[in-house]
Amino acid sequence: MAVPLEWKFMAQLDMHSSQLIKVIRAKGGATRQKIANIMDTLDQDCGADDVQRDLEEVTMAVYVIRKEGEGLQEPPEDIVIVIEGVEVLHELTSVASACALLLGLIYALNLAYPKPFRFTFEVLQKIFMQLDQHKMSPKVQNLYIKLQSSQ
Repeated sequence: MAVPLEWKFMAQLDMHSSQLIKVIRAKGGATRQKIANIMDTLDQDCGADDVQRDLEEVTMAVYVIRKEGEGLQEPPEDIVIVIEGVEVLHELTSVASACALLLGLIYALNLAYPKPFRFTFEVLQKIFMQLDQHKMSPKVQNLYIKLQSSQ
């Protein structure tokens, strides 16, 4: 039986997002600083030349491209998935959809998760996609327990 993984991902994202935000906000120390650095990166504006250079150097990424001067409230001009410096999918409907598709590409192409994001991808796979949940790393299992405690 086929499982609609993108639908499942969106439903799980809806179910866990508010508790995930609470867990993230409750973090302190070095973890809080790492999260702040990630959030700063997400809010960063880059010129076209910077983006092209970044795309060529990145292992895996979901890029949101906006018209210059437009805020976060405006729909993006494009959402792109890049693997090994190559744009593999574009004109995607949302970042959440792009993340689900990136997981599918990683699986279909038998790629390893990039080391700096291995826990992020493990959370997406095992908590949000509910795949291979019996083999969670201790960090991901701890997050899973925290997310379940509010339900």
